[in-house]
Amino acid sequence: MKIQPLLDYMSKYISLTDHEVTLLKSKLVYRKYLKGQFILQQGDVCKYACFVVSGCTKTFHVDEQGLEHIIMFSIEDWWTSDMGSFITQTPADFNVQCLENTELIMFSYDTIEELYRQIPKLERFFRQIIERAFVASQKRIIRSFSLSAKERFLYFRNQYPKIEQRIPQYMIASYLGITKEFLSKIKSQLIIEQ
Repeated sequence: MKIQPLLDYMSKYISLTDHEVTLLKSKLVYRKYLKGQFILQQGDVCKYACFVVSGCTKTFHVDEQGLEHIIMFSIEDWWTSDMGSFITQTPADFNVQCLENTELIMFSYDTIEELYRQIPKLERFFRQIIERAFVASQKRIIRSFSLSAKERFLYFRNQYPKIEQRIPQYMIASYLGITKEFLSKIKSQLIIEQ
């Protein structure tokens, strides 16, 4: 199991003993997915909180008209799942699909409470991760109604430079809430402005 990327990530928040690392390893699931595979499908209950070791995923909702609304991309050292479904163990509002071959370290819902008891500092770690995700979500909502499409694209490009080259333009457009044609127009304008 390639656990080192997760341990490196966790070390920014907490320090684990060798015994705690061994215990953690015994409870984790390591899994490889192929490009196009679903980690979670809308309507299923989310059983895992997933840390991305390698690869790229998209989290999206499909509405009643069949339109896809992307809310998040996840790459190395990021987390992916439907946290609402995971926490409440109710049907997921979102799909999580691999855009590349992806390797994940997965914390199952069934073992996470047990891990909290055995390694109490993990509860603090996950609280901090969820707080950061909540703040990022709130800021994204504000940007969606206060910035122009061009400003949202520039923010995306500056904030996530490693993602833009890895995903199709129509997915970036979906994430920004615009059409792919409008995104092409914005990119053309930016080239002219340079």
